Amino acid sequence: MKNLRKYIYVVAGLLLLSACKPEISTVKPSKGNADFSNYIAVGNSLTAGYADGGLYLAGQENSYPSIIAKQMLAVGGGEFKQPLFSADQANGSGYLKLTGFTATGSPITTPVTTNLAVRGQISVPGFGNVTLYSKYTGGEFNNLGVPGIKLQQIMYAPYGNLNGYFERMLGQPAPNNTETYLDFVTTGRKYTFFSNWLGNNDALGYATSGGAGDVLTDKAVFEQLYTVMINAMTANGQKGVVGTIPDVTAVPYFNTVTVGAILAGVQKANPTVQSIYINALVSGTTTYAPRAATAKDLIVLTFPTSQIGTLVSTPYGTLPYGLTPYTPIDNQYVLDDAEVAMTEDYVAAYNNTIKTVAAQKGLAVFDAFTFLNNVKAQGLLINGVALNSNYISGGIFSLDGIHLTPRGYAIVANEFIKAINAKYGSSIPLADISAYGGVKFP
Repeated sequence: MKNLRKYIYVVAGLLLLSACKPEISTVKPSKGNADFSNYIAVGNSLTAGYADGGLYLAGQENSYPSIIAKQMLAVGGGEFKQPLFSADQANGSGYLKLTGFTATGSPITTPVTTNLAVRGQISVPGFGNVTLYSKYTGGEFNNLGVPGIKLQQIMYAPYGNLNGYFERMLGQPAPNNTETYLDFVTTGRKYTFFSNWLGNNDALGYATSGGAGDVLTDKAVFEQLYTVMINAMTANGQKGVVGTIPDVTAVPYFNTVTVGAILAGVQKANPTVQSIYINALVSGTTTYAPRAATAKDLIVLTFPTSQIGTLVSTPYGTLPYGLTPYTPIDNQYVLDDAEVAMTEDYVAAYNNTIKTVAAQKGLAVFDAFTFLNNVKAQGLLINGVALNSNYISGGIFSLDGIHLTPRGYAIVANEFIKAINAKYGSSIPLADISAYGGVKFP
């Protein structure tokens, strides 16, 4: 009888556990009210899969549009072709490779210069030298990303002769191209869905040059051209998703080499040094004056820190570089706080345009500005893996400190997908972030 009771209790317990077992429901993939059968991607280097300071085959294969397209297959997405470099020219333009670390822990990067896709160079009067790459001859393709392009240049007819990445996609060799990027994107393409992440370079070029080698695109011009482009891309009722422009201060290119770190290094050798000096914007866009640098001034990743303290001839005698008001760090290496504020003001205006035009056309929006600022402030935890915006160790940004690793591109792809799903009632499955890697270690 006692054994019978035990048996009854065990069975009852099992039935109770079975009854209380949580149901695991999976969302069935659905296209919602969008058509993903022919998806094209419009944008710049981020769209093309640029990474580690160059465009090369492995980066192209892990571009965020290609990751989105793979996930779209579950909801009726079609073939997504890219203008890939060939296997024997897989290193494309060349790129940076991590080859080790110094005794103090600084990374050592080495340019990859073999198996390139460089076919030559032309000199364009009034512009300079343009590197040309092997022409892509594989027929129609869906990834239309062009490294370096600005929104400002989408209607400039000679642009196909000034940008080797664009030139390799076009039928004619430079200097014979007259097709604008806008026409290249819209003319004759029977796409049903698009992503557009143009506009980054309209601010980034100014920022990465330290405000010395480029200018910010006029806000009114940006608004006009963005409106023209989106109107053209939705002319036949196509749906799509657009991305806002990231805050330049959120990327490691401006957050790795800091004023504080440089000063601390100098003070180890000479404790009497109190300041690092820069040339800072004081009025307008061209008036500069030397002053002591602060934590609000951003030093670019490519600044050669070994130059600090080297002797420079001046009208006041031979003085150490960067350590006196007479030998400030060159403008090209610093985005000072006034330049930061001006860049942020323009980016805010650009993003307001992007959101406004997207709302008018009923498009999905990936707010890259907010997302990447949150990553910088809080980091990410995905599948138990902690990620952040730190250089190399963060796992998201590649060796150039601006573009992304395969894992970073997968994260961005998922954010685009989330925006698409929310807008169009679709349920495109997210990519498995753990299937994509970060910076490759030697």
